[in-house]
Amino acid sequence: MTTLTRAHRELYRRTPDEMFGSLEELSNHCQAQMEKSADRWHKPEAMLPQSNDRFSLTLDTDGQFGLNDWSFTQLCQLARVNRDTVNRLTPATARQVFLETLPDKGKPLQFYTTDGLIRSIHGAAYTRLYNADLLDLIQETAEGFEPPQTAQGGGSGLYAGEQDMFVFLIDPFGWVEIEDQAFAPGFFVWNSEVGRRSVGIQTFWFQAVCSNHLVWDAVEMTEFTRKHTAHVHDSLEAIREIIASLTAKRDARKDGFARVLRQSMNTTLGDGNDADEALKALTKHGISQALAKKALDIAKEHGRFTIFSVVDALTRISGESPFAGARFEADQKAGALLQMAA
Repeated sequence: MTTLTRAHRELYRRTPDEMFGSLEELSNHCQAQMEKSADRWHKPEAMLPQSNDRFSLTLDTDGQFGLNDWSFTQLCQLARVNRDTVNRLTPATARQVFLETLPDKGKPLQFYTTDGLIRSIHGAAYTRLYNADLLDLIQETAEGFEPPQTAQGGGSGLYAGEQDMFVFLIDPFGWVEIEDQAFAPGFFVWNSEVGRRSVGIQTFWFQAVCSNHLVWDAVEMTEFTRKHTAHVHDSLEAIREIIASLTAKRDARKDGFARVLRQSMNTTLGDGNDADEALKALTKHGISQALAKKALDIAKEHGRFTIFSVVDALTRISGESPFAGARFEADQKAGALLQMAA
């Protein structure tokens, strides 16, 4: 089993304005951003560096645009100059550097702009995949999935900034038994409209998500990524199929688990009424006398000593214990008992 750290890293690199409280809120934000953005195609010689109060670019008749951190980095790469060096220069000196180093011929470039700001600069080979389109797909296919509990500092697992988007969703009611232990399904999805990272998805089954969004004891991980080239939109169908596969497996496992639970409610330890007989049955299955007696005292609330009543008792004991070792033993024994009813 593996500890997944993607959501943890995202949590601690995001600012409050990049955090969203719901998938709908994030989707509305990305939709609005897409609607007010535009691709502008210009030949390299149409770029004219400017140096008023701050450095900017004039794009032929489209007007003057500012740059953010990412598009400025791309401009430096295009000019083949060191970004850190240029950042130490005055706007006027920086303008002169770019006048002398930017290409003055070649294939047209695509400038992705929003509200007078250049968000990215790419060549003709780059193909944009909008965050809004990816979120529409998730909302259509990921039935039952929602963000995890709010993390320390208010992190929601739903993030979008000027460079990229990240989504962390789980099914909090999708718990099933896998090899005698409880797991629930979840997935990460990421994308960048400006080429900062690939588009991708990772699905998994996990046992716990802690308050800093580390995903503990993950199994059955599946990952898919695609670069933003000519066929990047094909990734939407691939991601749709991956989420559909995860939900189908969740539903099948939940149905199987529900059958086991129903059977466990009708399977007694002995005749279901004799505590000594139930105690012998539990110790025979490797449960210590102390743990068995404690579980049977709680199980009496159900009226009969069924496998379900004892598993419920062991689960409650696990939740109340401050010691990881004791919790693990109780959870392990509960899972083994359920298999008796399978």
